[in-house]
Amino acid sequence: MEQLSEQGHIDLFYGDESRVSLLPCVPYAWQFPDEQVVMLSERGGGVNCFALLSRDNRIHRHLTQETVSAAWVSQKLDALSLCLERLTVVVLDNASTHVKAVKERGALWQERGLFVFFLPPYSLHLTIAEILWRKLKYEWLQPDDYADKEILHLRVWQALSAVGQTLRINFQPFRVAEATARID
Repeated sequence: MEQLSEQGHIDLFYGDESRVSLLPCVPYAWQFPDEQVVMLSERGGGVNCFALLSRDNRIHRHLTQETVSAAWVSQKLDALSLCLERLTVVVLDNASTHVKAVKERGALWQERGLFVFFLPPYSLHLTIAEILWRKLKYEWLQPDDYADKEILHLRVWQALSAVGQTLRINFQPFRVAEATARID
């Protein structure tokens, strides 16, 4: 699929969802002995994100404060299937919401030229969507963005809207031998 995408025969997107909440992601923090560093956090205020990302930084992104259900994912993939320019493959993990959405609408999407490929369990290293979430949470969002849920929602939307424009992820080319070695 990667080779077909590189040759321009298909569009290939990697999809996943993630939640960004007012419980900020702070992997490491340094401070001076007499300095107090504080980041306020709050339960409940967050945004659920669903994105389809290609290696050339094309993105279809959707945000909601509702629960991401199979029906919601199905609605987003249905909308995508109506505006395809060529045969399109979406790679998803085996989350129950993804599996249920495809069971309900997959045949219709295939008629429209949208095919869904599921990764094997425990294969998150094979999806570039995970890199998107890491970049969003640990690089693109700033501590001030977690001030309240409206600001957080706006900053997440701005960051995801800038992907492919002012924000780019430089993905390494997919190498078949390396992926095969990981599976073995």
